[in-house]
Amino acid sequence: MNTTVLITGVAGLLGSRMADWIIENQTSVKIIGIDNLSGGYMSNVPKEVDFYDIDLATDNQKLLEIFEAHSIDFVYHFAAYAAEGLSPFIRTYNYDNNLRSTAGLVNECIKHDVKRLVFTSTLAVYGHGDGGVFNENQIPAPIDPYGVAKFACEMDIQIAGEQHGLDWCIIRPHNVYGIKQNIWDKYRNVLGIWMYQHLNNMPLSIFGDGLQTRAFSYIDDCLEPLWNAAVLPQASKEIINLGGIKERSILEASDILKEVIGSAEIEFHEARHEVKHSIPTWQKSVDILGFDHKTDLDQGLRNMWEWAQKQEMRDRFVWPSYELEKGIYDFWKTNSEKITTA
Repeated sequence: MNTTVLITGVAGLLGSRMADWIIENQTSVKIIGIDNLSGGYMSNVPKEVDFYDIDLATDNQKLLEIFEAHSIDFVYHFAAYAAEGLSPFIRTYNYDNNLRSTAGLVNECIKHDVKRLVFTSTLAVYGHGDGGVFNENQIPAPIDPYGVAKFACEMDIQIAGEQHGLDWCIIRPHNVYGIKQNIWDKYRNVLGIWMYQHLNNMPLSIFGDGLQTRAFSYIDDCLEPLWNAAVLPQASKEIINLGGIKERSILEASDILKEVIGSAEIEFHEARHEVKHSIPTWQKSVDILGFDHKTDLDQGLRNMWEWAQKQEMRDRFVWPSYELEKGIYDFWKTNSEKITTA
């Protein structure tokens, strides 16, 4: 093996599919995988991955031992609990899971001279942006604790670059979906939530009027660009939006999914505290990472739905209690489903 890559969150959507892509396209690369399996599944992890079940927020000694046991060249830090809307109600968990976990990983990257850290941030760092349009030159102004945590991680990584010489590339993906996504989480990934609901004879839920706009990104289109984010010289110390180039309203997305799965009812719920329009620029990802939007939402949903129908019936993840109950949305107050705790 000539190159060793560490992937955190390897049992989740981004991590597992990145591992798949590397195995298929970079045969001389050894993959070390880390996950605490709080939001991912071992069935997602390829057998070729050298897997460690650890929690980055608490297992600093185990993380050190992993770095000492392997000569790691590149790190992909995908591990996160990406629930923007829920983050105000689980603040301490959000910061532990995102910011504290990243800080420990950055320490090891510095100490062990990692060639580059690729960090997946989020469009949530932009907040409302400039008229709903997000480009990488804007000053972030997140409106929820999840976006705050991710922006803090970005800043910490950049400080590590300035002070300790850590090379990095910060990727801001948006609304990534596809095969191996966790469709059993009640709070995140709207397309996966809808598929779970339809499989369980529930109406598709929409918060507010459904006119919120999002750019959806099929996972397979993002994998080679993510590899390039680690290995290409021009990606060094760049912040890059990555993902779909066409914005759609939530209502439009639900209509497309209904065509894929057959008829489905829509159930509207109270509006959430969220960004109304999220329209990222994408030219930088093309110029630096070679991004190519090959898979439109219709085809991507067909691929994902075909996969989802074959999955086992897992318990749905529902928080049994929240850190903060005040202001919680009515839809999340009802925990009548079978509960799996964090």
